[in-house]
Amino acid sequence: MGKLSETLAEAAPGWGAKVAYGEKTTLNGQDFVPVAWVAFGFGGGEGSGDTQEGTSVPAGHGEGSGGGGGGFSVPLGAYVGSPEGTKFLVNPIPLLIVAAPVVTAIAFGLAAIVGAGRFRIQL
Repeated sequence: MGKLSETLAEAAPGWGAKVAYGEKTTLNGQDFVPVAWVAFGFGGGEGSGDTQEGTSVPAGHGEGSGGGGGGFSVPLGAYVGSPEGTKFLVNPIPLLIVAAPVVTAIAFGLAAIVGAGRFRIQL
């Protein structure tokens, strides 16, 4: 298992660099390069051997192994080349998805502050 872990760890930096920027493509005479935010993770484990006598764990030979991983990418936008120069065009969908819970949290916070100001504690 150690050899597999080392191989994955060595390959990981290359994955992010390849996935974050797509290949240059031409559409309607304009060159563009898609850009995405990428996150991934992986892990692994191994087992143990015989247990000692006098413990609550059943005696016997034990083995184990395991591993897993996952990831995702969010399209952020694209670099678009034109005669006027290169510019970055933002994909508004991820921005809206991230902004909705942030705006909601701010609204609830402000409501709590305003609501707390209405009540005065009388001693």
